[in-house]
Amino acid sequence: MARHLAALGRLSYRRRGRVVLIWLLVLAALGGVAAVYGEVGSGAALTVPGTESQAARDALAKEFPQAAGASGTIVIKADGDGTLTGAAGQASIAAVAAEAAKLDGVLGVVAPEQSGALSADGRYAIIQVQFADPVNDIDSDVKDAYGEIGAALDGVTVAPGGEIAAVPPEAGATEGIGVAIAALVLLITFGSLVAAGMTLLTALVGVGVGMAGVLALSAVVDFTAVTPILALMLGLAVGIDYALFINSRYRQQLLDGDDGETAAGMAVGTAGSAVVFAGLTVVIALAALTVVGVPFLGVMGLVASLAVLVAVLVAITLTPAVAGFAGPRILHRRDRGAEPLQNAKTPLGARWAHLVTSRPVPVIVLAVALLAVISVPAAGMRLALPDNSSAPADSAAHIAHDMLVDGFGTGYNAQLVLVTRTESASATSAATTALGTALGQLGGVTLVSPAQTSTDGLTSIITVVPETGPSDEKTADLVRHIRETVVPGIDADVAVTGVTAVAIDVSDTLSDALPIYLAVVIGLSFLLLMLVFRSILVPLKASLGFLLTTAATFGATVAVFQWGWLADLVGLDNPGPLISFLPILLVGVLFGLSMDYEVFIVSRMREDFMHGTPARAATVTGFTHAARVVGAAATIMIAVFAGFVISHDQSVKTMGFALAAGVLIDAFVVRMTIVPAVMALLGARAWWLPRFLDRLLPNVDIEGSTLDHEYPRREEEVSVDPSVPTRV
Repeated sequence: MARHLAALGRLSYRRRGRVVLIWLLVLAALGGVAAVYGEVGSGAALTVPGTESQAARDALAKEFPQAAGASGTIVIKADGDGTLTGAAGQASIAAVAAEAAKLDGVLGVVAPEQSGALSADGRYAIIQVQFADPVNDIDSDVKDAYGEIGAALDGVTVAPGGEIAAVPPEAGATEGIGVAIAALVLLITFGSLVAAGMTLLTALVGVGVGMAGVLALSAVVDFTAVTPILALMLGLAVGIDYALFINSRYRQQLLDGDDGETAAGMAVGTAGSAVVFAGLTVVIALAALTVVGVPFLGVMGLVASLAVLVAVLVAITLTPAVAGFAGPRILHRRDRGAEPLQNAKTPLGARWAHLVTSRPVPVIVLAVALLAVISVPAAGMRLALPDNSSAPADSAAHIAHDMLVDGFGTGYNAQLVLVTRTESASATSAATTALGTALGQLGGVTLVSPAQTSTDGLTSIITVVPETGPSDEKTADLVRHIRETVVPGIDADVAVTGVTAVAIDVSDTLSDALPIYLAVVIGLSFLLLMLVFRSILVPLKASLGFLLTTAATFGATVAVFQWGWLADLVGLDNPGPLISFLPILLVGVLFGLSMDYEVFIVSRMREDFMHGTPARAATVTGFTHAARVVGAAATIMIAVFAGFVISHDQSVKTMGFALAAGVLIDAFVVRMTIVPAVMALLGARAWWLPRFLDRLLPNVDIEGSTLDHEYPRREEEVSVDPSVPTRV
């Protein structure tokens, strides 16, 4: 692989004008398609095929279509000390109902006098609005008009909420903060404005191509509104990192005396090999989300992997091309024309490597103990899908949620729908009566509505209002109790569905799938790293390190977003359960990113070891080579992810925090502390591989040994004494 990539690097350097032109044309073409056909935020349903709630929804769409569409809940509150029972209040309710009935696609409007949805003090009322189509099929103009209902009325506050009012997350200016910090880190790392600028430029071109491709894809593929944001997060973070890795190696080759084309070939052949492997690892981990059995999550993984794949292609082609235009200006002014292998002070990375390798056991014990403490909150992790309580505080959806709680109790935001199906109208009537009686006797239930029956009399629905909210564990317990205890006593086919039940089923399914997916990812990491490093112990160490990273990241995220620690610092208004798809998504993304740093650090150790450096010295020099660039790359990635923490959407905020925390833990504690300590303990045994595996495994040559005859390696002075400078 190294030889082919080196040839690609030289070709891109020589044909730099064409390479730049090709990428600009691709960007323009995809951007044009995205502008014309892209449907940002068109969305996809958060469903899991095979669950009871989804099966009931699908049945309703066929047998009771008038009850299968999206619903809206408009909450009206009398201002001041007024009530809605007087003439003025009744006029306001009538005006809101009439306005809602005029919207396209509305099948019916249920006023408070029909449903009895008027609070005991007469200050709050609920108007139910039923749409013909599911929420994702309703035109955005209709949603906007729904959100403006009652805005012109005086004396009352009108908050259009419910399923149709859910606010999809959007990418805002938050990513600009991460880019600005990335630019500063690049400038400090390279000491050259040109080097920092070209690294950022190539990464942004990759992000532009990737996001244009994602938005163009939205014309033919439905995905959740979180999907393009995740693709943007990853595309931006890995794009900058990958360009940084290749440019760093390119600069090193120039300092060693290579001409530009030779340096480009060596950089893409070595650092580029690590980029390709690391990028493919991220892609495989994200694509593996398709095996979880949750369609929206599988699509999310595939779309995000597309952005990462584009970042890899841009890094190994556009980066050497732009380097050709930069010429020697990519180096700091003082380094231009300097003799290769100049003596220098011992780098910080070398001093750190000496410290952790000289006392490996205490370092490992302290680091593992720290991560174990951080992991403790993960034991109490709870999962749920976000509801309108997590919407921006000034949105109508959030206001409606709070008004419902104030006027009717939190359970009105967690209504359950029970669907009954039989073979005859008389059987449906009997089953519905028995079911209503049984539900009314349950604890934890505030209200059981009268049944609605389909025109053929074979299907009916009953709405149940719990005492607790949609993300409360007691609501999930109520759903399980109804399914396991109440339903078996009814002579009919009964299923529990509704937005809350679907969210509970999604969370349960993802919780069950998480251990299986984690096992798949760990097994995959072991096999891939065994192939790359031709070792048994290095993959084992990396897999255990990934488990530490995952546990600590879960712990930190639970402490902040579920327990509410540091909630003010991250702008969190309502601590609660984590988003149900976050843990499994986090495992996939962190796996890929953690393997990035494992590969970049350990591949330099192996490269030095394979060229004759003793194992202990190879650990020090390999780490020293990689430490500065990996530290800068991790800082950039943390900054990019942390920039999304200031988002108003709690889903985006939580993802940004969890990914930033995961990279911080993995890069600085696991890869840059535990890894060199363990490698020092193992010594040459780290590279042991049984002979039969050595014969079976293909040689991917990620360290670039096959390039030695084309790019002669200069000898370096290596010292395991921290008081003696180490040439790198």
